[in-house]
Amino acid sequence: MNDWFHRQGGRDRFIDWLRLDSQINSAIGEAWSRVKDYWNAGSSYFARFQLVGWRRLLNEFASEGLTMLLGGFVVLYGLALPAFEEFDESKFLTGRYAVRFLDVNGNEIGRRGILHNDAVPLEEIPDVLIKATLATEDRRFFDHYGIDVLGTMRALVTNVQANEVVQGGSTLTQQLAKNLFLSSERSLQRKIKELFLAFLLESRYSKRDILKLYFDRAYMGGGTFGVEASSQYYFGKSVRDITMPEAALLAGLFKAPSKYSPLVDLAASRARTNQVLDNLVEAGYYTAGQVHAARMNPAKIVEARSTTSPDWFLDWAFEEVQRLAEGRNQYVLTARTTVDLTLQRQAEEALNAALRKEGRGLHFTSGAIVLTETDGKVRAIVGGPDYGESQFNRATHARRQPGSSFKIYVYATALENGYTPQTSVRDASRSCGNWSPSNYGGGGGSGARIPLWLALAKSLNTVAAELSFAVGREKVIEMTKRLGIEGVKKTCSMALGDGGMTVLEHTGGVATFANGGKLARPYGILDITTSKGDLLYSRERDEPPAPQVVSRKVAEEMNVMLNRVVTEGTGNMANLDFTNAAGKTGTSTGPKDAWFMGFTGKYVAGVWLGNDDNRPMRAGVTGGHQAAPIWRDLMTVAHTDMNIPTIPGLAPHPRQKMEQLRLAEIKAQQVAAGLVPVPATESAKSLAMMPAKTREALKVLVSALRKANGHAEAAPAAAPAGPSSPPSPADPKAAPEPAIRPEPAKADRRATLFDTSHDDLSMPATAARGAAPGVPSPHTPARP
Repeated sequence: MNDWFHRQGGRDRFIDWLRLDSQINSAIGEAWSRVKDYWNAGSSYFARFQLVGWRRLLNEFASEGLTMLLGGFVVLYGLALPAFEEFDESKFLTGRYAVRFLDVNGNEIGRRGILHNDAVPLEEIPDVLIKATLATEDRRFFDHYGIDVLGTMRALVTNVQANEVVQGGSTLTQQLAKNLFLSSERSLQRKIKELFLAFLLESRYSKRDILKLYFDRAYMGGGTFGVEASSQYYFGKSVRDITMPEAALLAGLFKAPSKYSPLVDLAASRARTNQVLDNLVEAGYYTAGQVHAARMNPAKIVEARSTTSPDWFLDWAFEEVQRLAEGRNQYVLTARTTVDLTLQRQAEEALNAALRKEGRGLHFTSGAIVLTETDGKVRAIVGGPDYGESQFNRATHARRQPGSSFKIYVYATALENGYTPQTSVRDASRSCGNWSPSNYGGGGGSGARIPLWLALAKSLNTVAAELSFAVGREKVIEMTKRLGIEGVKKTCSMALGDGGMTVLEHTGGVATFANGGKLARPYGILDITTSKGDLLYSRERDEPPAPQVVSRKVAEEMNVMLNRVVTEGTGNMANLDFTNAAGKTGTSTGPKDAWFMGFTGKYVAGVWLGNDDNRPMRAGVTGGHQAAPIWRDLMTVAHTDMNIPTIPGLAPHPRQKMEQLRLAEIKAQQVAAGLVPVPATESAKSLAMMPAKTREALKVLVSALRKANGHAEAAPAAAPAGPSSPPSPADPKAAPEPAIRPEPAKADRRATLFDTSHDDLSMPATAARGAAPGVPSPHTPARP
């Protein structure tokens, strides 16, 4: 062929479509033939298994059953999933605290939270209580797997016959599941969840574990959870010691504690108890004769309600326990506290005495007191006039304007920024916007220059405001935060105490100066233990040492100034005749609040007076005239001896010096008589530690006392006389002559101000020796 297509070789370069088509057809035909061959071979093979007759019918039933079973499992899983989501082992704990409080000596003083105790192991729970519970609630408890089908059917028949619900079908495991994880609503959905949770509990815990959880977590009325707490509540004793009638009463409470509680309906409780005793006989645990005595001698209910419980303190301490135990998954706790019940009673009496005497006439109806040691250890809290009428704790939760008592922090900030007690300041202040400070009684200040300490003693508002402007109000706020006081805001009149703070906060802030500048954050918990006796918290172990938040020098200078407030200023009604005192008065605008914040070398106390509805008191009410006397009366009875540390920055009080000398003389006489041997090293160490000025002052004072008592004074150049000679062996009755015969002392009112008893054993040593002529007896009520 001579055409152009063949001449160019085109036939060789293009696809051979005919060959490709034939190959595809051949492959498909062969594949189809092979499939038919395999199908025929398989059909021939399975034909030998073909079932006919009854065999085919049985196979059909089995296949359908398997399908339905698989579908049932899917449905059950769908129903069980919500129940499994409810399961949480952390719910085995109540999530609510049950705290028992002890005083420093380990004596119980009260409880807070729910009444719950899980400390009694199952082995120590009486056999009669276990049998009474099983006979009444679940007789086949040890035979079923969470759900008792026979028991449910029996209860259903009994209820139909009685035409009312007289028996429950729920097992102990089901009841526990409801108590732990579910609400008390009556619904099919809750019942389904209860069934699956019961299976889950039975699969994961032993019967003994389930029974113990049931006894510990069941609500028993009166705010109690568990058989131990309810036994303490109803009978005043441990569940270990209950009798048969008492066990029957407790076993009857599981069904409806609010209905069968003996404190709610005694008749219904007795009837329920007899029903439980009948169940014990029916179940074969006891004979009728054995339960007859329990019927004739029903359980006696006791009400143990302490009338001396420090409720104000315990309310605050309960909050502290929850804070300290947060996140530790322990809820049944015992806390040892710092409260002093005597000081608590005296503080309550001091406040109520003032309210009775002046409250009505001066239009104040409420008040609060906090008493601590200088390191912040809270010894007493009074949150109001009557805990029975109002449980609102004004000492820890009411934020009231501190008035001029806030100036403590302003002046302390000034001392940190170069001022001294003798710094000359002007009785005047700049304005802040449209506000200008004025002193008590009106007037913007005299303009005269006075020392800083006198401005604080007179409580001049102008000077305090000017100091806050001069050193910076931000620094004053920073000072309060350093001392543990939160919420102070920067305002023009901030220095005059226009913000709010609690008595507890204020007392902790002032205590910082009383201890020389170390942080004195109030605390009331010494240690916390769990129901098993494990130490959960220990202040000594877990708390760091108090930091020095204010320099010792500033604290001492501040104490000198606050002491002069008491001796020469607005706080003179708080002055004590047996030890040094320091403090600051405070009165807010209105007046709506009256304060006195003060301390000795041993105690710090804050006193607030006012009205809960913030109504103003009568004109003329001040912290210096109303709050300071309460503080003085409380401090007078709080100090029961002269073992009072010296306030940092101040010299010992003259009365304390004389008492120290008297005790030293007594010890010297005992040493001279050979009754108290004192090592020479200890004596030398004491002399070496005593400052030279103090030693010289004591020598002069001893010399003067010897002259006053007719003793010949040794020549100045002579060597110091040794201790008096011991009595001669020939005269065994002879005793060393006292070296000092002090003059009759002024009557000491300490620890007797509110006492009504006239027992001489309660009198202080100074009062027991007799009061000076013309001085009232320590047991005579003091004049206001």
